[in-house]
Amino acid sequence: MRIPLIDLKAGYQPVRDEVLRRFDEVLDTMQLLNGPNVEAFEKEFAAYCGTRHGVAVSSGTDALCAALWAFDIGPGDEVVAPSHTFFATIEAIMLCGATAVLVDVEPEALTMDPDAFQAAITPATKAVIPVHVYGHPAAMDPITVAARAHGIHVIEDAAQAHGAKYGGRRCGALGTAAAFSFYCTKNLAAYGEAGMVTTNDDAVAEKVRLLRHHGQVSRYEHATLGRNLRMDELQATVLRMKLPALEGRNQRRHEIASQYAAALAGQDIGVPIELTGCSSVHHVYAIRTTRRDALQQYLQRAEIGTGIHYKMPGHLQSALKRHPHRIEAMTVTDQVRHEVLSLPMYPELSDEQVRYVTDHIIRFFEQSTLQAAHV
Repeated sequence: MRIPLIDLKAGYQPVRDEVLRRFDEVLDTMQLLNGPNVEAFEKEFAAYCGTRHGVAVSSGTDALCAALWAFDIGPGDEVVAPSHTFFATIEAIMLCGATAVLVDVEPEALTMDPDAFQAAITPATKAVIPVHVYGHPAAMDPITVAARAHGIHVIEDAAQAHGAKYGGRRCGALGTAAAFSFYCTKNLAAYGEAGMVTTNDDAVAEKVRLLRHHGQVSRYEHATLGRNLRMDELQATVLRMKLPALEGRNQRRHEIASQYAAALAGQDIGVPIELTGCSSVHHVYAIRTTRRDALQQYLQRAEIGTGIHYKMPGHLQSALKRHPHRIEAMTVTDQVRHEVLSLPMYPELSDEQVRYVTDHIIRFFEQSTLQAAHV
């Protein structure tokens, strides 16, 4: 049995005919930008998240940049972010010319350590980007309390957290603004690149709308320097089609996560947990083991796909050397980068496939125990 880490074809086949029908509708009109599907999706996704505004942009990275630009963050400003994240979180800070201040994560959900954030605050700190990594919400209450006390903007990196909840509220509505990615592997995925900024701040929403379209306020007038950050109509129509099914697909991810956890209980493995008051959407199912590399090779031989999130965290990236940055203590991050291993996780996984994966993991540890006993 061959089980990939992610199977995009399995998710596409059931909706193929509807996707092509909707694409035909858009292509018949040839209104490919700034059209009705983008506008409708902005309203629908904002309503889903529980915010007043959703501003569609071209990618999750552009959403992060646009949110930072909307707060006029640039050279001389500091922005705090966890090192244990996809590099785009940190890259966005540097693209704005600001100083990236990288901090450690807490050891359970591997989201930003609130104490590490608070210790990193200086008079130059203008924003913090807590990342809802793997689909589990960051510790937003203590982060937000500390941020408000110092007048710091809270920008959620919700690229992996479509539908996740913290204290009963959905990610995307917990900070001053939030950045979503709809990259093709996400829980809510386009067939290509797309992103969105959600916010309850009218001024922030208006600034992002201006920035994404070259600062244009009328056909011939540009009020400010902007960028080309627009989402196209084809991606918007896909996302509109998929949004109503998101809750059901997230529920299936939760079921798969529960099956993994039950089957692997008692093994020398750390499995993902949901902290009190949090609801994860399990974008990534990352286990932890000190035998990570050997286990990955064993599963590869069984044709089971795996991944490592994140083998080289942000503070070790050579790209940092050319930009202003500061690195705080990385006790947890430096440990888990040698331990995390992501297992297959997508709604189309069958119970049989999940058992195949867990049976092989259990067999690996049983064989390891027998080999150790004969040494």
